[in-house]
Amino acid sequence: MSNELRDDIAAAKSRMAASFGSGREVKKLESYLWEGERVDMLSSGSYGPGMGLVALTDRRLLFLKDGWTSQTIEDFPLGKISSVQWSAGLMFGSLTVYASGNKAEIKQVEKDNGKMISDAIRQRLSADESTSTSAAPAASQPSSDPYEQLKKLGELREQGVLSEEEFAAKKSEIMNRL
Repeated sequence: MSNELRDDIAAAKSRMAASFGSGREVKKLESYLWEGERVDMLSSGSYGPGMGLVALTDRRLLFLKDGWTSQTIEDFPLGKISSVQWSAGLMFGSLTVYASGNKAEIKQVEKDNGKMISDAIRQRLSADESTSTSAAPAASQPSSDPYEQLKKLGELREQGVLSEEEFAAKKSEIMNRL
């Protein structure tokens, strides 16, 4: 295996504040990536049995621990992540990922890198949400009956798709048309 890192991995590594506990994983990362997958950000972190590498790619968040005696690989496809939480202390923080009804906490993530990764995931989630919400009303437009629209609106609120504020705004909009 060559010591030469792929350009995207080298660029992400250069932005890492510290790579303690993840040097071996950075060198082996390319072999764990999917075809055509691009690495955007890296950080070291602890998940399960030890320190490893946290990698944000264009497709997923990946935790990789490639030790001499054991391996840990956990990936969270971006389309399956429902939310992410970042909490930080003086130097390190915890990145909590909620995906497909599960919760995973990656600890000892370097403060600056962890915040950048969580912010990038949030930005991608909101971009995905805005495209899906803009497509949803067009698909649900066939009913012009305001009572039917109010019923659908209530169902969306109950399912957690709409916040109370969004529900109130849409309800008011429909009621003003009556």
